[in-house]
Amino acid sequence: MIRFATSTALALCLAAPSVSAEDLSRAQMQELVLETIRENPEIVMEALQTLQARKEQEDAAQAQSVLSANRAVLERDPNAPVLGNPDGDVTVVEFFDYNCGYCRRTFDDVHALIRDDTNVRVVMREWPILGEESVYAARAALASRSQGKYEAFHNALMRNEGRANEASVIRIAEELGMDIEKLKQDMDAPEVVAHIQTSIQLTRALDLNGTPAFIFGDQIAPGAIELDQMKDLVAQIREAG
Repeated sequence: MIRFATSTALALCLAAPSVSAEDLSRAQMQELVLETIRENPEIVMEALQTLQARKEQEDAAQAQSVLSANRAVLERDPNAPVLGNPDGDVTVVEFFDYNCGYCRRTFDDVHALIRDDTNVRVVMREWPILGEESVYAARAALASRSQGKYEAFHNALMRNEGRANEASVIRIAEELGMDIEKLKQDMDAPEVVAHIQTSIQLTRALDLNGTPAFIFGDQIAPGAIELDQMKDLVAQIREAG
């Protein structure tokens, strides 16, 4: 911004025949910059707007590049659970934490999206970022796949009124009629560890800062978006072909 204002001030000064760049000391230059800003405050706003627009363009280009490079693992990772229609024509990716209040808030909307549009597949990316209890819940949910209980387990954890922790996880598993000892053993399985590690790598690459976070085609939708917005994003993917 200072460089921008300095060049502007210098240009104004040099417009006068009696002033050359060599005649200006550093102190005089700084004073000219300040005077120019005082007399033309819009210069600062224009510079900030230009920088902001440039940053947004660069961020968008970077995001598109990262999405393209990671498309296969985002949408087709065989180690990621899929809800909805496994063969759906539109893929949505959700990064979530069972102890995230916003994730719980959007749970019903994700469920409604799957219910209302039977041609959508939702890739579930367990991303436990809210402490060890969240890690325990994510590992248990992923381990429940070996007993064919992931969707039921996931739904129960999201609807759980209290915090997801070891006690609530085991209680829910018992209510679902699961083999608790097998569940605990499977929580340490390589594929469970790999899933969480992949989620961490993806979120770092995509520069995601919190849960929930959704990927709809070429768009990153951070935060607790609502059902209408989800449906609009799905429609845009289909329109784009």
